[in-house]
Amino acid sequence: MKRRLIAAVVAVVLAAVGAVLVFGYVAAADQRAMAGMRTVNVLVVSKPIPEGTSGDQLTNLVTVKTLPASAVPAGIVTTLAEIKGRVANTELQPGEQLLASRFVDPASLAQAGTVEVPKGLQQVSVLLDSQRVLGGNLNAGDTVGVFLSLEGGGTHLQLHKVLVTRVQGGLTPAPSTDTKDAAATPAPLPQGSVMVTLAVSARDAEKIVFTAENGHIWLSHETKDAAESGTSVVTGKSVFQ
Repeated sequence: MKRRLIAAVVAVVLAAVGAVLVFGYVAAADQRAMAGMRTVNVLVVSKPIPEGTSGDQLTNLVTVKTLPASAVPAGIVTTLAEIKGRVANTELQPGEQLLASRFVDPASLAQAGTVEVPKGLQQVSVLLDSQRVLGGNLNAGDTVGVFLSLEGGGTHLQLHKVLVTRVQGGLTPAPSTDTKDAAATPAPLPQGSVMVTLAVSARDAEKIVFTAENGHIWLSHETKDAAESGTSVVTGKSVFQ
């Protein structure tokens, strides 16, 4: 009985020592992997940040994390001073890296929600890749053409001059430049997905939701004088006709 007890104690001790050694090895491996690699301190969301939250109120909602520079996207926020006086234009979730494009002037955020919705219409939102939303160059008050695309069912510019009532998301600011020539300044880059809210009829809302669930949606900037004629359902058989 005594031998069994001693054996059990020894087994527990060996297991503990093994765990410590493995942890030490993993930590050392991480340090070796980071050694010689340029790193950047970035701000990462640690608690949900509601839309409209000021950059001045984020002290307890973000943490500093050291990452390889290669894993850090353009437009990353490294200090809260960079977004002082600006507000989040969308809700941010824990784990997200803080991007400057997610913070805008408070006046522009307020304006985004003041577009009047025509009587009888309802609002529906779709989350789209930036390339499907003119690279993010879309604002509340714009009108768009809505392309609906289904696998095996073709693509069609189904809806015309649909009013945009809200755009959540934005562009990564262009890299700073010392030149005074504005033409030489690179254009902003699209970053991530963009949430677009559209004012549509009940019937058109059904079409948009169905396509969002079962296909793809693409938007064009369709001004009031843009032509609407000449469209048809495009399929694999008709695309080159």
